[in-house]
Amino acid sequence: MEKQEKQPVLSNREQWQVLKRLMGYIRPHTKAAVFALVLLGLMVLGNVLGPVLIKIFIDDYLTPGTFPAGPLWSLGAAYLIILVLNTVFGYVQLLKFQEIALKIVRQIRIDAFSKVQRLGMRFFDRTPAGGIVSRVTNDTEAILEMFVDVLVGFLQSGFLIAGVYVAMFILNVRLALITLLLLPFIFLIMAVYRKYSSGFYQDLRERLSQLNGKIAESLNGMGMVQAFRQEKRLRKEFGEINEKHYEAGMRNIRLDGLLLRPAVDLVYALGIILLLSYFGITSFSSPVEVGVIYAFVTYIDRFFEPINQVMQRLSIFQQAIVSAQRVFVLMDDPELEPAQPADGSSEIQEGKIEFRDVSFAYDGKNDVLKHITFTANPGETVALVGHTGSGKSSIINLLMRFYEFGRGDILVDGKPIREYPKGELRQKMGLVLQDPFLFYGDIESNIRLFNESVTPADVRAAAEFVQADPFIRKLPDGYRQKVTERGTTFSGGQRQLIAFARTMAADPKILVLDEATANIDTETEAAIQEGLARMRKGRTTIAIAHRLSTIQDAELILVLHQGEIVERGSHRELLAKKGLYYNMYRLQNGILGDEAG
Repeated sequence: MEKQEKQPVLSNREQWQVLKRLMGYIRPHTKAAVFALVLLGLMVLGNVLGPVLIKIFIDDYLTPGTFPAGPLWSLGAAYLIILVLNTVFGYVQLLKFQEIALKIVRQIRIDAFSKVQRLGMRFFDRTPAGGIVSRVTNDTEAILEMFVDVLVGFLQSGFLIAGVYVAMFILNVRLALITLLLLPFIFLIMAVYRKYSSGFYQDLRERLSQLNGKIAESLNGMGMVQAFRQEKRLRKEFGEINEKHYEAGMRNIRLDGLLLRPAVDLVYALGIILLLSYFGITSFSSPVEVGVIYAFVTYIDRFFEPINQVMQRLSIFQQAIVSAQRVFVLMDDPELEPAQPADGSSEIQEGKIEFRDVSFAYDGKNDVLKHITFTANPGETVALVGHTGSGKSSIINLLMRFYEFGRGDILVDGKPIREYPKGELRQKMGLVLQDPFLFYGDIESNIRLFNESVTPADVRAAAEFVQADPFIRKLPDGYRQKVTERGTTFSGGQRQLIAFARTMAADPKILVLDEATANIDTETEAAIQEGLARMRKGRTTIAIAHRLSTIQDAELILVLHQGEIVERGSHRELLAKKGLYYNMYRLQNGILGDEAG
């Protein structure tokens, strides 16, 4: 697995920018958020009024031997009403906030997944698949926890703290001012925690991403893992990553254990000491109302409980900010697929392809294609042959617009390929890869590829055209036969035939075959050669071939070596030259002799 780059620790300014961007997702839900905030304010008001009612009861009506029924029933009814309304308000506001949070994270996931669909192949060349999955799933889940637990909790705590302070100032201004001395200690604990936790959580999320990447790599290559007895090595590598993830988690736990509840409880104890000391000192000079003492002790407790909740949620907040930053890095990645106009009048009519002095490098430095020039006329087949790494697949990648080329030009029907809308290119170019990919579903949906304009009759016609119909009809459910992930229950040849049918169902003008018969046995290959000939008839075909016997009838064969076209011509012309193609042909057909050298 590719080693992931370590991300720098987020500064306070960067964290604020990430939070501000997250808050931007609330705009479509402003009305619902305002409604939930109003309910939250009413609930906090109820929490503040409750101790006031009890204070009135203690100081004014708690007298032995007397029972003023009217005022006491009024106080009791008011207190009960507050409790009931708080329960209702609490339920509704929590429900609304949860609903808003789920909608926001749903949109973030859609945005992230949509961006992944638009990223260029260069991005996937350098980014492990497991890391991408981790960002779209695990990291967005952390964002959901922030909206559900943290922001709602912060709002509720902020409202409650403000309400408590207002009530304390109403009861006793001097004592309320004394309790303000506690705030610097709280802010200091928060600042220290945020400073260190950001880096710790950054490391933790990266380790989790690496774990996902290693698991994905192992699962995707399980056949090779077992065939080459790599289980022990992979267990060791997974164990090393898992150990680093454990160490990162322990650093977070140690920090949380020190600065969250214990440190705040210490400040809370200091606050109680200040409060009782104040009442004890003032009792020497004037009487002290018991109700006021009860109210202040209650308010101090209600003041520190939200503080404790905020501190506990700071852990989730820091995780969410780090996770959100990782998601936004993915969404802001500039490595997009090659740009094409969104719409336009350019249409592929004939399918003539021209490469004009095209050079290309995947890394921008080392050319894998050098001055490639050739023309494929409508209805002709141009075959690309050469040893591994000679540049055959790179030509296909540029023609399919998987990568952007910087030098030279590619023309289709005389127009630069960059001028065609993406939809036109994908509709008029049919691609069959050496290892075809089948989607979960059934055979018919894989041939149709969810294109509603392709009817079941079209699907069957395409399958018959490429000789896939006989084996499909023999299956228990025929065209409705279930296809598992990647089509692993089918043979390589069967998957290839389905891919052929998929391509022909779209009726492309240009056919691109990347060693399309490599995974087909000799008997099956012989059966579909006629189908391939019919597929190529009237279509411009670019075919990569390792079996030279499959492209002998091509109008033009290009022999590539180290990114350059070293020979070109028909099969007979190239044999007559007795060059690289001649040697490749003799080697494949088992012809030995001095001439082959």
